[in-house]
Amino acid sequence: MPKNKRKKILVAMSGGVDSSVAAAILKKEGFNVAGLFMDFWKEKGCPGGNKKSLEDAKKVAKILDIPLKIIKAQNIFKKKVVGYFLEEYKNGKTPNPCVFCNENIKFRILLDEMKKAKADLVATGHYALICRSGSGKKGFFQLFQAKDENKDQSYFLYRLNAKDLSRIIFPLGCYKKEEIRKMARDFKLPVFDKAESQNTCFIKDDNTARFLKDNLKLKKGEITDRNGKVLGFHGGLSLYTMGQRKGIDIGGTGPYYVSDKDIKNNKLIVTNNPKDTVLYAKEIYVKKANWIKNDINFPFLALVKTRYRQKSAYAIIKKEKKGLYKIEFKIPQRAVSPGQSAVFYSKNGGVLGGGIIK
Repeated sequence: MPKNKRKKILVAMSGGVDSSVAAAILKKEGFNVAGLFMDFWKEKGCPGGNKKSLEDAKKVAKILDIPLKIIKAQNIFKKKVVGYFLEEYKNGKTPNPCVFCNENIKFRILLDEMKKAKADLVATGHYALICRSGSGKKGFFQLFQAKDENKDQSYFLYRLNAKDLSRIIFPLGCYKKEEIRKMARDFKLPVFDKAESQNTCFIKDDNTARFLKDNLKLKKGEITDRNGKVLGFHGGLSLYTMGQRKGIDIGGTGPYYVSDKDIKNNKLIVTNNPKDTVLYAKEIYVKKANWIKNDINFPFLALVKTRYRQKSAYAIIKKEKKGLYKIEFKIPQRAVSPGQSAVFYSKNGGVLGGGIIK
C-alpha cells in the first residue's frame, strides 16, 4: 500500500481544469482524496459559484471516484470580499480581491473543513510551490514561485503564514499550463479545454467599471492637469487608477494618464506625458505586512512586485514606526496604486512577505 494512502487530503475544486487536475494528481499519487466546492457567488459567469462550475466539479469528482462536499459561502463572500472591494474603490484605492479572499475566506474555509473532515492536508489548483527550509525547530515552510512564470500565483498567496503552508499542497507548482491541459485529457476529464476564468470572479463580464457603476454612488467631477487647468469631466474617481490611460474622455493633446486623485476636491489629475516623473514612484510605504520568513533583519534587499503581472524590481525594505515599512526602489516604478499589494521575493523565488500599499 502506498504510504500516501494513509493521508487524507481535502482539495478545493472549482470545476476548472486546474483544480480538477490537482485532485487527479493527488489521487494518482495514492492520497485519500475528498473534494470541496465553495459556492461563493450567484452571478452567472463566476467560476466559484455558478451552476455550470458546480456541475463540472461533480462530473470530475465522479470520474475520479471521490466525494464532493458543497459549502454555501455566498453571504460571507458578499459581505467580506465584495464589501471590501467596493469600500476600497469608494475610498479611491485599487483593491486586490484575490489576495483578500485567499487570506480571509478561501483558505480559512478550507482549513476549517480539513479539521472537520479529520484530513491531514489541503490542496488547491494554484500555481505556486511550498518547500520546507532548514531543519528541526529552526525549520519553516516557505512559499515559492511556480515553474510556469506566466501562471505563477504566489503574489496572491503571500498573506498565508508558515503554519498554514505546513498544511497545504500545491500540486501544479512544478508544471506548465500546457502540461496541465494535456494531463486533463489523459485523465479523461471533461474540463480539459475549459476557458480560463476572468480576473475578478464575481464580475460576470470582467467589466469593473460597469460593476462599480451598478454598486456605488459615483460623483462626477473635474479632470485637471498638474497646474489645475480643467480639461474635462470624470464619471467618478472610483473608476480610475494610477497610470490608467483608457476611459479618460479628453480630446486634443492626449492620450492622458492618471497621475493622481484629489479625493477631497473630487478631482482627477492627469498628464499627457507618458514619461512624466509623477507617474513613477521612487519610494512607497506599505502597511498590514505579513512575513512568511519571520527572522528578517532590516533593512534588506529584495525583489518587489507592486502588481500581479509586473516584473519584479530591486528595492531596499526598511522598517518604520507604527507598523509601516518603507520601500526604496533602485529604479522608480510606474503607476504604483494604493490598495494593491507589494510582495517581497528573494533571488531564488522565495516569498518573504508583503503588505498593502499605503
